[in-house]
Amino acid sequence: MRNTTSIGIQRIIDKLKHDQSPDGSWKYPFETGIATDCYMIILLRTLGIHEENLIRGLCERILSKQEKSGGWKLFFDDEKENVSATLEAYYALLYSGYYKRNDSRLMAAKKKFLANGGIQECHMLTKVMLSVTGQLKWPAFFPFPLEMILLPASFPVNLYSFSVFGRANLIPLLILAQQKKQFKTEDSPNISALLVRDQFDFWNHEEWHELFSAIEKGIKSLIGLPGLLHQQALEKARQYMLARIEPDGTFLNYFSSTFLMIFALLSLGFRKTDKLILQAVEGLKGMMCEINGLPHMQYTTATIWNTALISTALQNSGVAYSVPMIMKSNEYLLRRQQKKYGDWVVYNPGGRPGSWGFADMNTIHPDVDDTTAALRSLTRTASAEPFHYRSWKKGLNWILTMQNDDGGWPAFEKRISNKVFNLLPIEGAEYLLGDPSTPDLTGRTLEYLSLYTNLGHHHRAIREGVRWLLKQQKQNGSWYGRWGICYIYGTWAALTGLAAADIKSSSPAIAKAVKWLKEIQHHDGGWGESCKSDKQRMYVSLGASTLTHTAWALDALIAVSNRPTETISKGIAFLLGNLEVDDWTTAYPAGQGMAGAFYMHYHSYRYIFPLLALSHYHNKYF
Repeated sequence: MRNTTSIGIQRIIDKLKHDQSPDGSWKYPFETGIATDCYMIILLRTLGIHEENLIRGLCERILSKQEKSGGWKLFFDDEKENVSATLEAYYALLYSGYYKRNDSRLMAAKKKFLANGGIQECHMLTKVMLSVTGQLKWPAFFPFPLEMILLPASFPVNLYSFSVFGRANLIPLLILAQQKKQFKTEDSPNISALLVRDQFDFWNHEEWHELFSAIEKGIKSLIGLPGLLHQQALEKARQYMLARIEPDGTFLNYFSSTFLMIFALLSLGFRKTDKLILQAVEGLKGMMCEINGLPHMQYTTATIWNTALISTALQNSGVAYSVPMIMKSNEYLLRRQQKKYGDWVVYNPGGRPGSWGFADMNTIHPDVDDTTAALRSLTRTASAEPFHYRSWKKGLNWILTMQNDDGGWPAFEKRISNKVFNLLPIEGAEYLLGDPSTPDLTGRTLEYLSLYTNLGHHHRAIREGVRWLLKQQKQNGSWYGRWGICYIYGTWAALTGLAAADIKSSSPAIAKAVKWLKEIQHHDGGWGESCKSDKQRMYVSLGASTLTHTAWALDALIAVSNRPTETISKGIAFLLGNLEVDDWTTAYPAGQGMAGAFYMHYHSYRYIFPLLALSHYHNKYF
């Protein structure tokens, strides 16, 4: 097994060496379904930008993902076609001008869309896109008044009550909902026959009205004439967006927020040919990647995340930090360390810049996971290079200031957890709009603090993190993972974090988790979890094993096992026997952004996590 493991490790190392970019980074695709491809077609057509090669390529990609039934799914084992994805594809293909209504594929899509519930079942962002492009009427009621942006951070519900992701999408939406502008062109298809219920008000829920009333109460406490307050709010919303345009022209590097910003600026009087608009479009085009010979519009790039994880995995496999491949990757990471204050400073005034974000052009909204990932990669070189140590120390200090009062760690900003979001009629509102402590972030942070720093297991931050994490364990022994699929991911992060923090393998929590992982192992030795888990909030087996899930489960078990158990040996055999597999399981999403709506397939994960698990296995047992 030792020789076979070494061969497997070297095979992955060689692949990663080959795929490294000249700037030291790894630019593996961050694949997120067809929504961004559809929205790009709609955006280009609305703006009158004739990127025909791109539009044709996106259409071809969209059609390549269509099910035989006529609809589009979000993941392989989805029980039925997704209504929003199916409508978005239908609309984009029509708007492209290259496909007609009588095309058999579009006719099948229309039929499936109506059969699965129609517009009533569509996601909120889909309805907003339809409203702004003139296919749906803007609803009369919007739960977030524009003046909300003027409420102080001390008010129970204010702009900074929302996660940075929620805020980035909410700001342009506040403008759009207030302006109620629509942008149609001569080429706009009329899909009103599909939207037979276009008179319904998609914000008309009692829960929304309760939130609206609370915000309205706060607005009434503001001093100023209503008309003046309204103009102040409009200007503040505009300035918020403009101040957070990244060097590539996008609004905080997100496709959706940039898409909405473009239309918000148009509604404020910007022309389609204005520099800001064209730069934003170029920024979105810059996030395009190629998958199987076809273009895909990434929701954002995952370059920093990929590079930090790969560089760390390579070093754990035995590649020295002084090797050119690692030196280049660490130099890239050091160039991407952030120097600006972002929104995170609102509830973390004691923090200082020095963290990292997810995307290549991210300069202002860092996150905890990317920062610890970058710091792991830099730890060895930091011990030898004073300049690198200073950068590393800044990152560590930022991480320590980001710990929530409950002991856990959030993704982007501390103290962004409002229980009112749990009551809203939005799937996964707690995580979409809020940014609470999560087991995966906390476990991974504990692992970093315990293994890559000299803080010691008795440091207050580590003790409080362990205490919080143990309280989050589910009855069956697992932990929920916010950013991965899903309970295997959360359990991996929790177990590796707890083991690093010196929680003994004999402890009830770890024993319970190990038992759960053994119980869900497949007969072939691997593990696999369905994306259904995040929506049902319980573990759902995929029915097949994946490289990534198997690597997570193995790495967790290796961290808490003094010897290679039969469960581990079977898992290692599965990994080694399937490193070259290329089928639907290797394309299955391993990340989640929004339950039931947005899933992420990291093309890098099939290399990163098997390499990490195999290296830990080899280093610990041989």
